[in-house]
Amino acid sequence: MDSDWQRVTEDLIARVTGPMHLRLLMQPATALFFGIRDGLKDAREDQPAYFWAIFISPGRRMELLKSGLKAVAKVLIFAIVLDAIYQIIQLHWFYPGEAIIVALSLAFVPYLLIRGPANRIAKWWVSRRAPTLKAANPKT
Repeated sequence: MDSDWQRVTEDLIARVTGPMHLRLLMQPATALFFGIRDGLKDAREDQPAYFWAIFISPGRRMELLKSGLKAVAKVLIFAIVLDAIYQIIQLHWFYPGEAIIVALSLAFVPYLLIRGPANRIAKWWVSRRAPTLKAANPKT
């Protein structure tokens, strides 16, 4: 068991300099794009920050997690497929556990971390601009 964890750790570290290492930048960037898009949508719909809502709304927790997974499902699947290709090229074998670890860390975690702050920044921006808009157009 100890050697399995050592292999997993070495395999994960080797991905940084191995073939297809550009995906280590592109996949989080794609997840960030989707997180910002969904955070702005949440702000328009006056929803609470995503990650925070998962903790404070136990009744909606599964719904929120499903919506997050649905939003990044394509990125997760793409990350798993790319990692499978990497593993076959570099390791000559496929380890599904490693592929899932890589996909979650490159796709879901960045999405989860940016969606709430994007929501809060958008709400702050709109609230900051609202008094300016009312002063510029007193008829509203």
